[in-house]
Amino acid sequence: MEITFRDLMTMVHGMAFGGFFLMAVFALVVMLWRSMHEAQAPGLTAQGHRWEYAYLIGTAALGWVAVLTGAYIVYPWYRAVMPAGADITLYPKALLLAKPQTTGWHTLGMEWKEHIAWIAPMAMTTVAYVLMKYSGTLEEHRAMRRRVLMFAVVALVSTGVAGGFGALIDKTAPMDGGTVIQLMRTAR
Repeated sequence: MEITFRDLMTMVHGMAFGGFFLMAVFALVVMLWRSMHEAQAPGLTAQGHRWEYAYLIGTAALGWVAVLTGAYIVYPWYRAVMPAGADITLYPKALLLAKPQTTGWHTLGMEWKEHIAWIAPMAMTTVAYVLMKYSGTLEEHRAMRRRVLMFAVVALVSTGVAGGFGALIDKTAPMDGGTVIQLMRTAR
């Protein structure tokens, strides 16, 4: 059982950073939606606020790490120009553009993915900042709570679109290449 370094980095970028970010933002959307319908907001202790801040900062950080690893580690491998006579399967962009049936994965899928992905950490950073800044008083401002919820939903949807396109593009044109990492030796 083996995996290439590029496969591993793509998996870490998408499944670890992006996947955990998606789950954390979803949980935040659920908590914010629930808070919109609570009769009385629960009071947090000082330690509870520290954990809440850590969650918010950690979620925003996950989003930024996912986007930055995608933009500066995985994306250059995707965009690499294929030299003459090279194996096309090692160049995902060239592989997608080689067949009319798969060009849409690049022209629509990757173009959307590379732009919409940046919206998610920006929106989540906004959510984290507002929730931390107005920590104890947000219950009094229903309009602001709705706007914060809206930003959280924007982060969730943009992450879902970027992650969905990323998974489908990687399935169609995998990010192969690099050093082979042996995970487990096969039995003879």
